[in-house]
Amino acid sequence: MKKIFVTGGAGYIGSHVVKALGEAGYEVLTYDNLATGNRWAVLFGDLVVGDLGDRPLLTETLRHFGPDAVMHFAASIEVGESVANPLKYYRNNTLNALQLLEAVRELGIPRFIFSSTAAVYGIPKTIPVSETAPLMPINPYGASKRMSEQLLADLSQAHPDSFRYVALRYFNVAGADAGGRIGQAYRNPTHLITRALKTARGLYPSLQLFGTDYPTPDGTCIRDYIHVDDLAEAHLAALRHLLDGGGSDIFNCGYGHGYSVREVIDLAKNISGVDFLVMEADRRKGDPPALTARSDKIKEVLAWQPQHDNLEFIIRSAWQWEQEMEERLNSRS
Repeated sequence: MKKIFVTGGAGYIGSHVVKALGEAGYEVLTYDNLATGNRWAVLFGDLVVGDLGDRPLLTETLRHFGPDAVMHFAASIEVGESVANPLKYYRNNTLNALQLLEAVRELGIPRFIFSSTAAVYGIPKTIPVSETAPLMPINPYGASKRMSEQLLADLSQAHPDSFRYVALRYFNVAGADAGGRIGQAYRNPTHLITRALKTARGLYPSLQLFGTDYPTPDGTCIRDYIHVDDLAEAHLAALRHLLDGGGSDIFNCGYGHGYSVREVIDLAKNISGVDFLVMEADRRKGDPPALTARSDKIKEVLAWQPQHDNLEFIIRSAWQWEQEMEERLNSRS
């Protein structure tokens, strides 16, 4: 049985990957400081509560577990916060990635899968964007991830026979486990679908719509939404690639087409049955009008076949999760 060490495995995406790994028969160990993650979200394997900045604990945990591969999800992810507090992002996303890679090299762990982001592209000139597009991040979040990708590339080039990696550049991840066991549970979510559904639940008085004058069919931004379970499967495909001897590589994770903010809001209202208040606001600085992925490479190289390329399914699974959370909270009161 192969052993997989997962940083940030108690968070939204990490916990879905831990679930997929456990269901596929891997032995999993999650390492998470629980700053934004939750103990209950780790459905398989053990959890070590620790920070990546705690080098002695990190190294000892890795040494004791002896993983065949590391999957790295632990990061700060809010674009607006990264602009306001850039040093936090360079410390948590880049410096901590360096700490982890130093421990990985020290212990001779040969495989690494990195949670990256489409934010490394900034505002691409060509849509859908391919992995070969120039990397021009426009905020510290994207820049911090771009720096981590460079660390991986340089390390792999320096040690091609003993270290290989896959970086997965996520587009807009949404949805929840179809069984209702786990989903997005951030304390202050910024993702559109989650924010819209929490507004439908009455947790926010209104939903802000940032920008209505973009050069798109309805004037609002267009994004490529990928279901979190399909993204989890992309990580397993990347892992199989590395375990089978595949080389270091980078892949987009998206469906290759997008939906506008208005389309998402309309469908969220329809599925929830709540005509919640939407307040139009000015554009947010740095939001590209459209951002969708070219996803042919991951399908060809990793044989990834998404199962949930359907916005209604994505939002319905997220709505089911929101209702599950509400029931849990009510049962505790």
